[in-house]
Amino acid sequence: MAHIIDGKAVAAQVTEKVTEAADALRASTGVQPGLAVVIVGEDPASKVYVANKGRTARACGFLSVEHTLPEDTDQAALLGLIEELNTDPAIHGILVQLPLPAQIDAGAVIQAIAPEKDVDGFHFINVGKLSTGETETAFVPCTPAGSMVLLQTVMERDLSGRNAVVIGRSNIVGKPMFNLLLAANATVTVAHSRTADLPALCRTADIVVAAVGRPQMVKGDWIRPGATVIDVGMNRIPAPERGEGKTRLVGDVDFEAAEKVAAAITPVPGGVGPMTIAMLMANACVAAHRAAGRTPPRF
Repeated sequence: MAHIIDGKAVAAQVTEKVTEAADALRASTGVQPGLAVVIVGEDPASKVYVANKGRTARACGFLSVEHTLPEDTDQAALLGLIEELNTDPAIHGILVQLPLPAQIDAGAVIQAIAPEKDVDGFHFINVGKLSTGETETAFVPCTPAGSMVLLQTVMERDLSGRNAVVIGRSNIVGKPMFNLLLAANATVTVAHSRTADLPALCRTADIVVAAVGRPQMVKGDWIRPGATVIDVGMNRIPAPERGEGKTRLVGDVDFEAAEKVAAAITPVPGGVGPMTIAMLMANACVAAHRAAGRTPPRF
């Protein structure tokens, strides 16, 4: 049976280190890391995510600012707020919660965030740095960054000679995960909906990262014995055994089957999910150190 990678425990270690670094920065420079989260509209899931981010930021000793704008906010108004936050010295990280209402161009909003405050890692400058191997100065998107930390809890930091397959080519997870693994000297293949014989490809991999948004798509017989599996998926499926209309959360991997084959695997929930917020705090802490002219901690 596979070792279950405890994302909650690793996330707690990251946020503890963030808290210590934030306290030390404030004591030595008077700078308190500041994180601003912007949400437009009343999407219930987004509100939960924003509340969780604010709660964690405050627990880490950050200045936590939340801007909640009405659903009919126009793009000019949102861009105006972003510009105010860009020039506010008390704010070191800016996050705009996605999705945005249809009248707003999310891409334009993301590119309006100052790269040095882009703690989501979505600005073209940060994307470009990551894709050219500048992992020390880039802000890396939080989910793949957290996935790499989890990988490094069960594998040596240098992944030279390892074969990795990333299933999914999104800008948020798949592509940055490819670049992180490549920077760690793994040999990486990015698979997607048009990949031929995906099960056979996965069976060649020492590391499988599933990020496709399809519940339990990756079957147990896709996994090479002894591989490490990182399941980024978060999918709700019907759970009639829990009662009428009930659902349960599953990943992109058939966990019960894969657990019998893999050497290590992340569960859903409790795997990659907690790491996403933890790495957001890490990015904001790094941004504050850079703004204060101090060497940032590594996570």
